[in-house]
Amino acid sequence: MPNRTRNLLLLFCFLLHLAAPVVVYSEITPFRTANQSPLVQIYGLPRDTGADIIPPGSFLINLNQDTSSNYTVNFDDNEQITVDGETSRTVFAMRYGLAPNWEIGIEIPYIKQDGGFLDSFIIDWHDTFGLPQGGRTTVSNNRLNYSYSKDGVEKLHLSQAASGIGDVALTAGFRLYDFSASKRHDRLAIKAAVKLPTGDSSALLGSGSTDLSLQLCGSILRGTVGMFGSVGALAMSRGDVLRDQHNLFAGVGTLGIGWEPASWVVFKTQLSANTPFYRNSSLVEVSHNSLILIIGGTLKFPGDFLLDIGVTEDLEVATSPDVSFHLGLSKRF
Repeated sequence: MPNRTRNLLLLFCFLLHLAAPVVVYSEITPFRTANQSPLVQIYGLPRDTGADIIPPGSFLINLNQDTSSNYTVNFDDNEQITVDGETSRTVFAMRYGLAPNWEIGIEIPYIKQDGGFLDSFIIDWHDTFGLPQGGRTTVSNNRLNYSYSKDGVEKLHLSQAASGIGDVALTAGFRLYDFSASKRHDRLAIKAAVKLPTGDSSALLGSGSTDLSLQLCGSILRGTVGMFGSVGALAMSRGDVLRDQHNLFAGVGTLGIGWEPASWVVFKTQLSANTPFYRNSSLVEVSHNSLILIIGGTLKFPGDFLLDIGVTEDLEVATSPDVSFHLGLSKRF
């Protein structure tokens, strides 16, 4: 595990000890996040990868926040890319138990692309722990520069901050299997979503494509330890971003494990992967598989409020942001 990841995990553990409410936690569920690259998060990547299905007549409300710091520069004889900026994605999600074994839902994202505020913090963090800066100190802090050119043609350029509603998604889920016994709970579900092109693709708030995702989600709980995972596919219409290089199909998957050492907290580690969304490029930022690691956990507060706290690392460097911070607040009604 990289030193930066280890140090962030130790800091997270310390903060948990400062906030310990004594309540009972019920299930171990995945982080509701995915690759936050500004070139990838505009598509319909599944973020609800859990095997849970909402009971009939009940609502589950989620408010999720991902703040990601991007910095990478790469080039070869024919291509050049710069991804320098900050992406903030706030999602209101609601799921409703429509009938036994069935749920429907909606996800409404608000996206912000700008220079952000994390550069100084990340540079100081790297200095403190002797980590490489990766070129961050050679440019001014908190700038926005997303650009890509190929064969002398500029195909992407964003240097003005933008924000607004992203691509809205309609979701559905069906329970395939649910077995519960003493200290055991096994679940299997199919989940689907249709993402609509409601965001401004010229500002990387949306993709301009209509996307359909389908995934198989499962979980296993044995006492205080739980495992969860999903595998799925994403089919897309032709998008507006790098239109002639856009892949119309992508594979996605998650795998994670959680441990409940006390009734008020769960520690979780999760891997999330996706195949490339673009082709015909030798640059990893454009045409390479992505693998990210999310570490953190879940706190449960009075009133059955759950708070996910996670930090994301790019295991496949430059295919996703350097670091992302995830917060997810949920409540069932």
